[in-house]
Amino acid sequence: MTKIVEHKYVEKELSWLSFNERVLQEAADKSVPIVERVRFLGIFSNNLDEFFRVRVANVKRKVLIEKSLEDETPTKNLLRAIQKKVLKLQEDFDVIYLDVLKGLAEHHIFLINEDQLSEEQGHWLREYFDTKLKRYVEPIIINKETDLAPLLKDGLTYLICEMINGDVIQYAAIAIPTNDSPRFIELPREKGKRRKNIIMSDNVIRYCFDDIFSPYFDYKQHHVYSMKMTCDADFDLTDDIDQSLLERMSVGLKQRLNSQPVRFVYERDMSSTAIGMLKSKLGISRHDSVIPGGRYHNFRDFISFPNVGRKYLENPKMPAITSQDFANYPSVFQAIKKKDILLSYPYHKFSHFTEMLREAAFDPAVFEIKISVYRVASNSRIIKSLINAVRNGKKVLVVVELHARFDEQANIAWAKVLTEGGVKVEFGVPSLKCHSKLCLIGRHEKDKAVYYAHIGTGNFHEKTAKIYTDFSLFTRNEDITKEVIDVFDFIVHSYKSKEFKHLIVSPISTRDWINRSIENEIKMAKKGHKAEILLKVNNLDDKSIISKLYEASCAGVKIRMIIRGMCVLVPGVEGQSENIEIISIVDRFLEHTRMSVFHNGGKPKVFISSADWMTRNIDRRIEVGCPIYDEDIKQRLIHIFNVQWSDRTKARMLDKKQINEYRPRGNKRKIRSQVAIYDYLKAIESKKI
Repeated sequence: MTKIVEHKYVEKELSWLSFNERVLQEAADKSVPIVERVRFLGIFSNNLDEFFRVRVANVKRKVLIEKSLEDETPTKNLLRAIQKKVLKLQEDFDVIYLDVLKGLAEHHIFLINEDQLSEEQGHWLREYFDTKLKRYVEPIIINKETDLAPLLKDGLTYLICEMINGDVIQYAAIAIPTNDSPRFIELPREKGKRRKNIIMSDNVIRYCFDDIFSPYFDYKQHHVYSMKMTCDADFDLTDDIDQSLLERMSVGLKQRLNSQPVRFVYERDMSSTAIGMLKSKLGISRHDSVIPGGRYHNFRDFISFPNVGRKYLENPKMPAITSQDFANYPSVFQAIKKKDILLSYPYHKFSHFTEMLREAAFDPAVFEIKISVYRVASNSRIIKSLINAVRNGKKVLVVVELHARFDEQANIAWAKVLTEGGVKVEFGVPSLKCHSKLCLIGRHEKDKAVYYAHIGTGNFHEKTAKIYTDFSLFTRNEDITKEVIDVFDFIVHSYKSKEFKHLIVSPISTRDWINRSIENEIKMAKKGHKAEILLKVNNLDDKSIISKLYEASCAGVKIRMIIRGMCVLVPGVEGQSENIEIISIVDRFLEHTRMSVFHNGGKPKVFISSADWMTRNIDRRIEVGCPIYDEDIKQRLIHIFNVQWSDRTKARMLDKKQINEYRPRGNKRKIRSQVAIYDYLKAIESKKI
């Protein structure tokens, strides 16, 4: 029986902040190319924005619900701990940002402000403002009557303009128009100088302040401060039965635009008068995070920071690898007919999948296509192929997940495009997000219907396939394809009960499968046999599953886990989890693969899945995991896991202290797993040519 000890769980919000700290470590790492360090600052900032919109907003709602209870509650203490950790991370961010600026300067790249312009640069910038930027500058004049909160958009950076004439102060707000105009502007080079100057559009507006306001306002002096607010991303949907789901989602998104703020970030130099005015106008409460910061906000734009210097200031290119399993055959269907094929993104070309759909759209033997869509690219070739398939007389069913957070608007638009193109669109089970990564293609072969399936860990998204690590399995195995048909039938007709013998499907069988798989290893350990679990997921927060893992650890099962993000489990605690080790890898690609290996008495069972081991993925989403039956693919997946476990460059140890220490190298060879996996897969493919 598991011994109860002090450190049983980590608060998932604090664990998430620990993950984002690992992202910030990449920005601080001087071995990372300098332009990539800038971009990691953007990733950190973007992550933090989403954290406040979703997780902090949820904690704040709980605090408000508890307000009639005692003064001190666990939720209030958690909110304080979050705010304390965020402030510390913000301080670290500011220090790292200054260090990154120095690093850029060493390569003759300077991020300058409006006070550092030469006369010639000033003339050029005014011309730029008049011809390129001014059209997008739309000041909001703030008076006593102005209801400011509904007018400011969540997540945008605003310049708060303070115009002073004696005792009279006039305020205005200007949104930085990053959706319409570049945030980073490279100034013309000065003759004979190596220096490359970049100015942000924020500072262009500051420089041209008088051009905007002096014709309309009388002021003796002015000040400009930056600020940003982050709002609750959740929204309520009306239960009006006369509205379609599309219409209700559209209403809900409008509600989000008017949701309550949970974070207010302002420039440290902002006057107390301006701070007081904004807090009052925006309804900032004592439960909200009020964070003083630097001059620039919306650092997520730094994800696209331009490299105006040499190529080595970015990560070297790793050209996507051609899968010879596909390349050696004239059609994708002949290739899959020969054997199961596994692709590993971004190492392999995602175009093998898009080519499958392109071929299916006009292949006379294909009679139907089914696919589940969670996120797709803005210019999706997948969508185009599906519409072309309809034009060629194929039956096409697309399950569109309208509740994909922050992609709702895009998915609503795609649903309309698909419907207008003649595609049958379904929105899945109302109470469950459809997060599975499935595609099914039916062909007539020798007077028989034969199915080809894709089961993956990542979205059908051409852009993220270049930066997220994911697995895609292509198979013609009848045991698998029959159950993929059943999954689509369950999505469309959720009232029909289904039993799955091969696929692991949430919310139907995932929890039982996980428990049975762990229990089997426990039995092996108790018999004195080798027992081991290898797990790679993005997040682990389900406490029931964690308790089972603690039980396995106490029984002697060796458990190794690679978890990129949140991890509520506490490893390495005597009497609880001394047989559990966890690492997290943060590197140039976002680790997104989900896989598990159970030793099974020396006959390993290997699975890939769309699901993390989180309560929401197990109980409240449609997720699909798949067993790997091909022995070569099994061994490849186990090898990939072991390469990542051997990482001594980008792997951090997760423990109860959450201090993100890098794994000690000792006398071991320095391995950077993402590079090593690329080289491994490249070598495999070269042998098949």
